[in-house]
Amino acid sequence: MSGSPEFSLVQTQADLDLCCEIRRAVFVVEQSVPLSEEFDTIDAKATHVLGRLAGRAVATGRFYRTGQAWRIGRIAVVADARGAGYGAALMRFVMAHIRNIAEEPDPHQMELDAQLSAISFYERLGFTATGPEFDDGSGILHRKMSLNFGK
Repeated sequence: MSGSPEFSLVQTQADLDLCCEIRRAVFVVEQSVPLSEEFDTIDAKATHVLGRLAGRAVATGRFYRTGQAWRIGRIAVVADARGAGYGAALMRFVMAHIRNIAEEPDPHQMELDAQLSAISFYERLGFTATGPEFDDGSGILHRKMSLNFGK
């Protein structure tokens, strides 16, 4: 695959369904994350992002504000679109959007829970790993990562 995906904030149920299809394929089918762990109550309050390449849904993620930080999660790229930089492009889109909407007294920190295999990916985007390894309930080891940003 080649080209640059177009990213947008999810506005319709149809687009949210596409995000869920990507997450189901990546996390539930490929990584054997239990369905009950993948889809949670946070989905209802999070802002979801969908990436399309030539009209085809290829990437997704979500973010939401907590009291202390902006939480990013459920970053997923379909198998046949990996390795082309779409995950990094999705993260840059999410990070830029958060920087744009963050106002005082909003937190100026982004956090995520990274699978151990993805830590270097997030480090290249400026995140720093903190704390010990943990299982988030999926059976996959993670580490917390954070990035401070200023306005």
